[in-house]
Amino acid sequence: MKTKEDFPSINQRPPEGINADGTKIRVLVVDDSMFVAKQLGQILTSEGYEVVATAVDGKDGVDKYKELCPNVDLVTMDITMPRMDGITALEQIMAFDKNAKVIMVSALGKEELVKKSLLLGAKNYIVKPLDRKKVLERISAAFK
Repeated sequence: MKTKEDFPSINQRPPEGINADGTKIRVLVVDDSMFVAKQLGQILTSEGYEVVATAVDGKDGVDKYKELCPNVDLVTMDITMPRMDGITALEQIMAFDKNAKVIMVSALGKEELVKKSLLLGAKNYIVKPLDRKKVLERISAAFK
């Protein structure tokens, strides 16, 4: 039986979620939808990223960011959530750490909120439904 080694890949490339020093890029996923959080986690871990924690709303996200800091390299933040929305959570994270890398996750039709979050310091945004290729492009762009 043939193994993977019998078919060397001509397109081999290092996973995007690994830093130059070999450490994994650590991500905090903040989303009230368990489905979206799980989907994001699967996309990220498939590229070598490490999901260090997930949070169910903005308040939980801010608390976890403060607790884990400086061991979080990136936050994916849903915009519409109960208790505390993503815009407010983004403001609080940026006030706590002006160098935080936050990528907003938004449903279609929320362009004004996306614009506002970019002005507040978000590095980029991802539109739901999630597209694996776009998610990875937008996230890797935050580190360039």
